[in-house]
Amino acid sequence: MRWFEVLAAALFTLDMTGSGLDVAIVSAARTMPMFLLGAFAGVVTESVNRKQVLFYGQVVTCLASASVALLAWGGVARPWHVAVAALVAGIVWSTEMATRRRMVGECVEGRLVSRALALDTMSNSFTRLLGPIFAGYLYQKFGLAGAFGVSACVYGVAAILASGMEYRQSTRKLVLGNVPRELAEGLRFVRGDLVIGGVLAVTIPMNLLGFPYSALLAPIGRSVFQVSPVLIGVLAASEAFGAFLGGALLTTREPRINGRTLMVGGSVLFLACVAAMPLAPGFWIACLLLAVGGFGSAAFANMQTSLIVLHTPVHIRSRLMGLLTVCIGMGPLGILLVGLIADIVGPMLAIEIVAATGLVLVCAIGLVWRRREMRPGVSPPSPPERT
Repeated sequence: MRWFEVLAAALFTLDMTGSGLDVAIVSAARTMPMFLLGAFAGVVTESVNRKQVLFYGQVVTCLASASVALLAWGGVARPWHVAVAALVAGIVWSTEMATRRRMVGECVEGRLVSRALALDTMSNSFTRLLGPIFAGYLYQKFGLAGAFGVSACVYGVAAILASGMEYRQSTRKLVLGNVPRELAEGLRFVRGDLVIGGVLAVTIPMNLLGFPYSALLAPIGRSVFQVSPVLIGVLAASEAFGAFLGGALLTTREPRINGRTLMVGGSVLFLACVAAMPLAPGFWIACLLLAVGGFGSAAFANMQTSLIVLHTPVHIRSRLMGLLTVCIGMGPLGILLVGLIADIVGPMLAIEIVAATGLVLVCAIGLVWRRREMRPGVSPPSPPERT
């Protein structure tokens, strides 16, 4: 529903305003809380029950989507209503890495962590594949009310599933006065650890300059390829299709490639395909390019979490996942950036400029990471023990 709502909101905003910048602002509202609240969420979920955070998050997003559906049925919905609902959903999303994603990584033994998270990446990619396609179809047939009515129902089902999940966790009293000190401990750990520092460094340009391309898919589909909302959904789902196949490949065996190489190489492949997509001579070639890029995004997403789960102590893991969430939260800044550029030079050139810049930055980070690994006295991280 996350990806479903992003496209439905973008189509509605584009129909109402005709502005690529307005579309970018509404899309940014969903991811901005990750940047602002991610680190705090990481500290909080070290103490409170993660299952309860997950359950109440689904309830809140259900109510937010239902509110938009009711406003649309009444004929009074406006883009700012959709933006507020996206902001609420984004607050819930800011807890994702430190709760659900961490829980996935911790429910299996050490040697299976990478494959378990690859399975999670694959399922996430599959829903990213279905979400935009269904959003385009339902928006075209039933408008905003029908699209958000469906999402409210699905969030309700998710809340029921979360309530029945068995999960045990040691909790402790949350002392808000200790939050700054615990955040500082997390930052000190990042500065002293090459692997975690590298993961966060690559995550920033990927989310600031790579993934924001999705905010302009609606304008590009309409103005460049001149296709219907359903086919815009297909274009938005193409990268997810490739990521689904890439995630499926990663679940079959433990990665034999160095984690740094897999993460940086996957990021480079993804950014190169995104930069080339607007130049495609036809709609289906653009879809193919994004599907190939999806293999890269699957490798990036898998290593992004696996390296943190495998190389950090349990007592500080949620804090580091919270810092990762902050880096992912750079996305709304990237969405606003690409939206501003699109208003000046058009959506096609905007994506090329932003993705090409991200490609250069990731290559530079990868080279620095590799050189630091090869310094005398710095040994590459060893794989986790088989237990």
